[in-house]
Amino acid sequence: MKDDVKKVVLAYSGGLDTSVILRWLQETYRCEVVTFTADLGQGEELEPARAKAERMGAKEIFIEDLRETFVKDYVFPMFRANALYEGLYLLGTSIARPLIAKRQIEIAAKVGADAVAHGATGKGNDQVRFELSYYALNPHIRVIAPWREWQLTSRTKLLEYAEMHQIPIARDKRGEPPFSVDANLLHTSSEGKILEDPWVEADPIVYSRTRSPEEAPDQPHYVEIEFERGDAVAVDGVKLSPAALLARLNALGREHGIGRLDLVENRFVGMKSRGVYETPGGTILLAAHRGIESITLDRGAAHLKDDVMPRYAELIYFGFWFSPERDMLQALIDKSQESVTGTVRLKLYKGSASVVGRKSPNSLYSLAHVTFEEDSVYDQRDAAGFIKLNALRLRLLRSRKR
Repeated sequence: MKDDVKKVVLAYSGGLDTSVILRWLQETYRCEVVTFTADLGQGEELEPARAKAERMGAKEIFIEDLRETFVKDYVFPMFRANALYEGLYLLGTSIARPLIAKRQIEIAAKVGADAVAHGATGKGNDQVRFELSYYALNPHIRVIAPWREWQLTSRTKLLEYAEMHQIPIARDKRGEPPFSVDANLLHTSSEGKILEDPWVEADPIVYSRTRSPEEAPDQPHYVEIEFERGDAVAVDGVKLSPAALLARLNALGREHGIGRLDLVENRFVGMKSRGVYETPGGTILLAAHRGIESITLDRGAAHLKDDVMPRYAELIYFGFWFSPERDMLQALIDKSQESVTGTVRLKLYKGSASVVGRKSPNSLYSLAHVTFEEDSVYDQRDAAGFIKLNALRLRLLRSRKR
């Protein structure tokens, strides 16, 4: 029942959609609306969202800088797993949703709200990610998803509603946007409209966070990234906080055209969608992390991590960050990182981030064993028995077939 809702916490950006939602909630549910705006490094000035919310009657307004928390407690744990959804996507949108949802639930408890609301549509993954997180953290919370309730089924209707209710509309929002964008410190995601035909190459205007590789510098740039227990802690010898470190890698990736991805992916709700992603710093970080793992992780541990990674990535993509299975996999992954300490050197050049050097106090690389020169630690004759034992079942199988 709509009359049951007294106060709702709305995930609020200040844009057209969530501004319409704010007024719609006030009118439809006759409730008090508390707005929450998270700064996750999307690169937008957020104070105008406060002024707009005040003008529209929001009496409690929360605007929080969550960049450090986002990178330290969400992005870095995910990167310890080398997580890629469907082998390619670095999960930039997916990993932001549980943090936003968590703060909404915490704010709801603080202000005595009985409901939370989001602006995700009924076609996408984000509705699932938000709501699974809400229910995992508060099983009894009321969730309002306006896009699944109202009759404002087009952008034209949203604009008409906004004008009817005197909701301020930015001038650049009146025209039909050529694509939609989601951004945070880790990535930029673009989809819809001019990107809906998967055969047509994305227009250059889609890319806002990276130079094109063709226009990147003709000289390579070398960068060193230092790790401690699986997390990056310094760039070129300078210690940085998690958010500052990712921002630094973003700047390097931007300059050298690194981190572009044009992907047709499988949404959790069942349909395929085409997205264009830019993850400059994350792409560099992934290459560096795999580089330091290559000399510090035992083969069995490394291969086990690679085995569970797709499942871990899928859990994040599907919205199960606050699930027992993700916690269990995280414990396994974090255990594997205890010796993942050292420095990686990468070469950045025209869209690529290539590992060209790695060193660690915990290195398992033994030159004495691997050298092509004469050595005194490895008896090559031992390999004969090793091969024969491993070949035994194959020889027996072939004998039976004969």
